[in-house]
Amino acid sequence: MNDWQDKVVVVTGGSAGLGLAIARAFGQVGCRVVVAGRDTQKLELAAAQLRASDVGDVLPIACDVTDDEAVAGLVEQTIDAYGQLDVLVNNAGRSSRGVAWQTPLDDFQDLWELNCLAAIRTTQAAAERLIETRGHLVNIGSLSAKTGSPFLGAYPASKFALAGASHQFRLELGPHGVHVLLVCPGPLQRDDAGQRYNQNAEGLPEAARKPGGGVKLKGVDPDVLARKIVRACERRQVELVLPGKARWLFAIAQLWPQLGDWIIERSTSKTKS
Repeated sequence: MNDWQDKVVVVTGGSAGLGLAIARAFGQVGCRVVVAGRDTQKLELAAAQLRASDVGDVLPIACDVTDDEAVAGLVEQTIDAYGQLDVLVNNAGRSSRGVAWQTPLDDFQDLWELNCLAAIRTTQAAAERLIETRGHLVNIGSLSAKTGSPFLGAYPASKFALAGASHQFRLELGPHGVHVLLVCPGPLQRDDAGQRYNQNAEGLPEAARKPGGGVKLKGVDPDVLARKIVRACERRQVELVLPGKARWLFAIAQLWPQLGDWIIERSTSKTKS
């Protein structure tokens, strides 16, 4: 018996990258998939790609996750279409580059809005529906949700906030039967990885232009990560960290912060441009 058959999954930021991979992974095990994003054309293209990948039931919904009414509409349209909501994946977000003490407060506010408050907003809108189905809440964090890294601007602070919110949701929604999973991946493999932050990294070490700010880790394959997320939901894990060896850094940084800082400095290239 397939426990995922006809379950309803909503993925924010689902039109490309990791979000699209997550939608595909859930769809290929039998779920009905709602992909949400701001760009209607990209959503339609994503829906076509999913259908071509043996995902039978796909519903694209245009939604700005920083807007209260749009998020309420996302949940309402999902319920109107399918009558239930089993999995919410808060994937929408972005990284940044910069020196934290020089980063404008507006940049902090913008990133916190997208990387943390948007996830809180969608969770609040969907929580009662997830309680009804004893479903799954999946928040896509980062290694930066657990430990800082230089030259990532406002990004680590926004992801630390998401990790804190995820923990609180786990404690409060868990007694209602909702499984909460925080996903903390390293840098993802992507076609534009080498050029994506060129503009924002001006004046920073050359490493800041690289994925993860130059952390010396192999890029995570989005499709591999997506399948691991599905399995983590099946097992009702509370955290998924990739690569797994990063857990040692998290533990060391908690027990011995100075040693943790030294390891981060050693594992991040500091080559000047």
